[in-house]
Amino acid sequence: MTNNQQSNIGTSSSAKDKRNNIIVGSLSGVLVILLVLFFMQRSEHMTIVKQMNNDKDSLQLKLSDMLTDYDSLKTENDTLNYNMELAKTRVQDLLTEVKQVKKASYDQITKLRNQIVTQQKIMRNFVVQIDSLNKRNKILLAENKEIKQQNISIRQEKKQLEKEKTKLQKTVAQAMVLEALNLKAEGITKSSRGTQKIRKIKRLRVSFTLSKNITAKRGNKAIYVRISRPDQVLLMKSKKDVFRFEDLKIPFSTKRVVEYEGTELPVNIYYTPSKGDLMKGKYTVNIFAGGNNIGTTQFTLK
Repeated sequence: MTNNQQSNIGTSSSAKDKRNNIIVGSLSGVLVILLVLFFMQRSEHMTIVKQMNNDKDSLQLKLSDMLTDYDSLKTENDTLNYNMELAKTRVQDLLTEVKQVKKASYDQITKLRNQIVTQQKIMRNFVVQIDSLNKRNKILLAENKEIKQQNISIRQEKKQLEKEKTKLQKTVAQAMVLEALNLKAEGITKSSRGTQKIRKIKRLRVSFTLSKNITAKRGNKAIYVRISRPDQVLLMKSKKDVFRFEDLKIPFSTKRVVEYEGTELPVNIYYTPSKGDLMKGKYTVNIFAGGNNIGTTQFTLK
């Protein structure tokens, strides 16, 4: 082999090794780049996964808070309670769905987030409605309290008016009551002379003057006399002789009807005792007219 041939072979081998080194270097560079890209992608993927999991935990917490908030919402409106119960069930279903997600994807998180936003809007609407109802209830309670107070005032005024009316009626009735002035009762003889001796008495005489009263009704007035003996026995002729007094029917000894014109009127009323009616002691006489006791007096027989 000549020197020229040997020189050519050496030159060719050196060029080949140089190409090989270049190829290896290029491949090594590509490999390094690929490895860098791989680790970069892997790191980015892990970051995304971590973020997705954080988002999942955040959504789960929001849903749990919403359930707690629903439990705190109170209203007496049946329709609103029913609708809130439906919304609460939907939130519970979403929470279950979030918990069941193993590997959260961006689309899943986005979908769930949008659904939660919708539920939050629904809840805020419930809060507004309840707040409005509570305000309205406060207004109604205030109005009701005011009405009750007005009713109390009206009842008090009515009660006061009734008292005043009753008082006025009593005053008017009292003003119409007659009086038996100069009332006197005594036993009299056959010649109408007064006596206390029982054996001489023919009749008992009750004399008085009806008072002047311009407010009293004019016309015929029945005057009833009750004469009680010392032993409290009422002198009377018949058990049928009764008159009305304070919603009761009570017996009387004797009576007389007089014509009353509003001016003073002298009156004499007589009672003729039966044999054995009279006894010694103090007698009590009560005069009644117009449903009122208009006079009382006493006399003594011996």
